[in-house]
Amino acid sequence: MGDAQRPLEGIRVIEMGQLLAGPFTGTILAYFGAEVIKVEPPGGDPIRGWRLVKNGTSLWYRSLGRNKKSVTLDLKAARGQQLAKELINTADVVVENFRPGLMEEWGMGPGDLKMDNPGLIYARISGYGQDGPYAEKPGYASVTEGFGGFRYINGQPGEPPIRTNISMGDTLSAIHAALGIALAIIQRSKPGGEGQVIDVALYESIFNLMEGIVPEYDGGGVIREPSGTTVTGIVPTNTYRCDDGKYVVIGGNGDSIFKRLMTVAGRSDMAENPELADNAGRVVHEAQIDRVIADWCAVHSSTHIIDVLEEARVPVGPIYNVEDMINDEHYKARGMFETVEVDGEPLKIPAILPKMRGTPGRTLWPGGDIGSHNEEVLQGILQLDDKALAQLRQEGVISD
Repeated sequence: MGDAQRPLEGIRVIEMGQLLAGPFTGTILAYFGAEVIKVEPPGGDPIRGWRLVKNGTSLWYRSLGRNKKSVTLDLKAARGQQLAKELINTADVVVENFRPGLMEEWGMGPGDLKMDNPGLIYARISGYGQDGPYAEKPGYASVTEGFGGFRYINGQPGEPPIRTNISMGDTLSAIHAALGIALAIIQRSKPGGEGQVIDVALYESIFNLMEGIVPEYDGGGVIREPSGTTVTGIVPTNTYRCDDGKYVVIGGNGDSIFKRLMTVAGRSDMAENPELADNAGRVVHEAQIDRVIADWCAVHSSTHIIDVLEEARVPVGPIYNVEDMINDEHYKARGMFETVEVDGEPLKIPAILPKMRGTPGRTLWPGGDIGSHNEEVLQGILQLDDKALAQLRQEGVISD
């Protein structure tokens, strides 16, 4: 399937903005075949210098920048804005994650482009959306994860909320943006279809994960509180420490599953107890159930717990770090890692989901150097000659 056509081939995307939400949207689209032209400032996307840097470029960027064509344009300069606008007018999609209103200030808002490119799909990502009283507020993922409701429910009761050690709000927003773009492409293909604006807010992407929290409050007056390693109202599902110092996750909340779990744990009395036969009864006795399971795990190794519960068809699994993932046979069998070459050395990067059996995505090249496609794009698409490129370099509008 390595040469199979990918679903977005023939779609040109101009990726504008930096850091994570907009660029990861571009990564998804490029993986599935879109021609993604990343417009970077002359100094490059800041993620090029974040965390672990090797030979001048972060290893993260080699993954995030895969399959993209890098063009440098100083968007604070009138000439840079003009060239960016010309590029967008050749495109099917533009993705931007600047503060609301900035693209309009540069003459590249949706209204500025509609007449010349009525089919343009314009995806906008911001902290709080393009309108509303908070639209102008700075909206980093860390802040919007709190505003969107996630931070409140994540942590131990009575202690400060805990953040995940990733920019979850950015990544979720990118997935929502990519979904919106795919839907807009389908709509545009219908008779009379045109482009449209997709307005993605980081806090709303987080809010979209809140399951039954809203109706439970509105209909029942219940505010979901943090519950540590458990899930409110579902018992038992928790993380337990074993005698080898490792942790396992056990999900024994199905009625028949609970019976099998407690039988394996040596508590047939609890397995057959009618008070624990359904989830509602188990919620009442949650503390007792969790204590019994925790005590059982504490005197066995994690491998023993996993082995016996898997044999009994009880959902169970380890807590993996990245080393565990890379060495795991299932991750390998499912093709969750791809190997690229960077400066003559192999580098593993994660595959991008979802898996598509007929038209799978793939990585063609890792994230390249700043401005590595200036000539290909500016000369090949905008028909600039060598003299014009030299002038742009001299004026600092582009850099290589």
